[in-house]
Amino acid sequence: MKNSIILLFISAVFIFSCSENESPIQKKTTINTENAPAAVGVYSQAVEVGNTLYLSGQIGLIPETGELAGDDLTAQTHQTLQNIEAILIASGYTLSDVVKSQVYLADMDDYSTFNDIYVQYFPNNPPARAVVEVSRIPLDAKVEIMITAAK
Repeated sequence: MKNSIILLFISAVFIFSCSENESPIQKKTTINTENAPAAVGVYSQAVEVGNTLYLSGQIGLIPETGELAGDDLTAQTHQTLQNIEAILIASGYTLSDVVKSQVYLADMDDYSTFNDIYVQYFPNNPPARAVVEVSRIPLDAKVEIMITAAK
């Protein structure tokens, strides 16, 4: 009998402690800011779940005009990263919160030029990253970047 009561007590403590540590359903928040280009498709600029922010792929569109920042990789990369930073700021994040970056280049021969620009935005402790060449990027952009940030 005494063992049964102890076992019942331990079970109750275990169940209570597990329910205390379970994370509640995390709210999904859609982020949109006028300081970055509007979506050119059916997607949100970013979605936050808990303490993680997922940005959709961004290209070098000028927010006010919707036009590409230029025909060259340099101008488009700078604009793309500025657009990313604007969405991060609108969401309460900064570039230092970026933990993962996925980069799509129209031409892998631009890798070195891209890196020279990228390091200006992530000079210390850069995020994990993948860079791949793709056959085509929306609006024939030269670069598209998708990031994940966490606090």
